[in-house]
Amino acid sequence: MSLQGKTLFITGASRGIGLAIALRAARDGANIAIAAKTTEPHPKLPGTIYTAAEEIEKAGGKALPLIVDIRDENVVADAVAKTVEAFGGIDILVNNASAIHLSKTVDTPMKRYDLMHSINTRGTFVCSQACIPHLQKASNPHILNLSPPLNMQAKWFAPHVAYTMAKFGMSMCVLGMAEELKPEGIAVNALWPRTVIATAAVQNLLGGDRVMRGSRKPDIMGDAAYVILTKPSREFTGHFCIDDDVLRGTGVTDLSQYQLVPGAELLPDFFV
Repeated sequence: MSLQGKTLFITGASRGIGLAIALRAARDGANIAIAAKTTEPHPKLPGTIYTAAEEIEKAGGKALPLIVDIRDENVVADAVAKTVEAFGGIDILVNNASAIHLSKTVDTPMKRYDLMHSINTRGTFVCSQACIPHLQKASNPHILNLSPPLNMQAKWFAPHVAYTMAKFGMSMCVLGMAEELKPEGIAVNALWPRTVIATAAVQNLLGGDRVMRGSRKPDIMGDAAYVILTKPSREFTGHFCIDDDVLRGTGVTDLSQYQLVPGAELLPDFFV
């Protein structure tokens, strides 16, 4: 199965993992709605919706850059409507946009708590709600959330309760919506990396060069997402997937191509 002619609505697709997923789909000739906020270059966060659109077009896809703050349901509804107007429908929703603030309870400003929950959990719910009526009309509809397997071990909560709650909220959307939408043939799955992924957020927030050395490139998430999104939606839903497991399931045995620094010891991501 190919993504040629399919329309993907991807949140946070101006850089990092969201852009990697978009570029892999673009190689098939897919249509990509880039739903993100960045319109001007940031010194520490390279990439805008417009530079992402250029990359997608060069890769063989069609791009629609949209200025979207997923905390605003009216803005999301308008972006979804523009996507349908431009491409005729929506086949795939990728809930990639996320906010992170790793801090203990007393060190978490409520402004940061609200940001994480409004983007991660609420934003995922809002975008899913807006896209479902269009996914119902698609031939092989998928929702893919970039969120971890649900794991109720205290060790994943204790260092950063607020962040864990917000990310697991996205995963709970997978758990519930997969079952809710199964009769309609809409697949809902989650994808999460085994290791740290080399993104600007990791560079800025998680320890800089040392952590980046032990990271994999965002391409591994793009390739793993592609495998999931080309599966028959009625046969593959409700799964919490790990990137390298997905690729090994297709026969890929050498994952060294994805290492940012060949031979470096890989660092595990949270929740795995």
